Amino acid sequence: MNRPIRQLAGAVFASFAVLVAAVTYHQVIVGPEYRDDPRNVRVATSQAGRERGTIITADGVVVAESEADPDDPQVFRRSYPEGSLYGHTVGYTTLLFGSKGVESTNSDDLVSYRDATISGVLGALVGGDVRPRGLRLTIEHELQAVAHEALGNQRGAVVALDPATGAILAMVSTPDFDPNTLTGLDAGPTGTALEDDTSQPLLNRATAASYAPGSTFKVITTAAALEAGVASAGTPFPNPVELELPGSTATISNFDGQACGPGTEVPLSVAFTRSCNTVFGMLGMEVGAEQLVGTAESFGFNAEVPLEIPSIPATIPAAETFEFDVPGVAQTAIGQRDVLATPLQMAMTAAAVANGGEIMVPYLVQEVFNSEGVVEESTEPLLWLQATSPAAATALSGLMENVVTSGTGRRASVPGIRIGGKTGTAEVPGGAPHAWFAGFGPVDAGPEDPQIAIAVLVESGGDAGEAATGGTVAAPIAQLVFAEFFGVGQE
Repeated sequence: MNRPIRQLAGAVFASFAVLVAAVTYHQVIVGPEYRDDPRNVRVATSQAGRERGTIITADGVVVAESEADPDDPQVFRRSYPEGSLYGHTVGYTTLLFGSKGVESTNSDDLVSYRDATISGVLGALVGGDVRPRGLRLTIEHELQAVAHEALGNQRGAVVALDPATGAILAMVSTPDFDPNTLTGLDAGPTGTALEDDTSQPLLNRATAASYAPGSTFKVITTAAALEAGVASAGTPFPNPVELELPGSTATISNFDGQACGPGTEVPLSVAFTRSCNTVFGMLGMEVGAEQLVGTAESFGFNAEVPLEIPSIPATIPAAETFEFDVPGVAQTAIGQRDVLATPLQMAMTAAAVANGGEIMVPYLVQEVFNSEGVVEESTEPLLWLQATSPAAATALSGLMENVVTSGTGRRASVPGIRIGGKTGTAEVPGGAPHAWFAGFGPVDAGPEDPQIAIAVLVESGGDAGEAATGGTVAAPIAQLVFAEFFGVGQE
């Protein structure tokens, strides 16, 4: 073979190699992105003709299903029987707005292959089940309904989970939206109105919005002090009316503008029960930035949460940020300054105390079952973080129980059940405070006892406005969820 022919053959082979690489890239690597893009009309049309699997709650309530068109049995319409109650968790799958929530993250399980696609044909040829699979969620329907009703028209979120497994028992965000209004070809104006709504009904405040945690962060500050040996429940602290911060004109005061009770000294246990900012400002400075930030990170701050649906991390500045800012450490220790948390994060913080210091991976999908109802996959509990030692968790449990029995969290108490918790009233510059409660019960749970951890956030004080506190606004919401979970007051 002479040289020109060799060169021509090389050019031909090189061209084929480029062609194969291009096809591989577009079909294999970025192909799924093209396929799932909501602007892909062919995919949207194909999905309209597919049956999707049923989604049910832990107790069997149907929250998403496919209905055949009476005029064309090959065309299916997705519907959400519980409407807005599961809008943020189950999400939606639509022609115009794509998919969100579990409908999006578990789409491969839910989609039907009973069509003319290559995968559908191959599945049929080998005798596989080409009908969609269904999902059983971890959410308990009545608990979800109670949390939703308790929040009412206030902006906020409730997250409840099982501390021992990480299973999410309830997840509510308000204001919400009805996904049924987004599922038609005429849904464009509705979707646009939701996107433009200043109250942000499409925002899942439980996982995708963060707020100053206020005094609920004192659980982490106390954990840092216990682990570092800086203080214990009985350690006395000075009891000023106002804490002057070194190197600054800034001060820290208690909520009522008074000292933390009578006397010139107050033990940490009393300061925790009464949520005294002055004492915790001192405690934060004694603990130091490195220990405080490290403990917060051991609880999950600055880390991506491994949850099926999108979430944002809780955040705290790096320890180096406070090198020349001692007042910043004190302000961070009381849950203000630049520390931010999601309701999911504070629910996991309470769960860590309940679970001996361990935080389990949170999850929403318990089981995947086939078209015959046979379970094919089941989620197993998995440890995510060791937030604190079992000894520190035990000490924190006692402190949090005191908050509910005789402190700021009394309105979260449930007759006959030992509840632990921490309230928070987070100051917002130029606005009403955010009201928080994070807690769990029962405090004395044994290995076989059902247990629940809860976080409640009411944005900008809710109906109470500037008069809101965590104890008066968020704690009563938690109480209703606790009461439903434990069956208190029910026949």
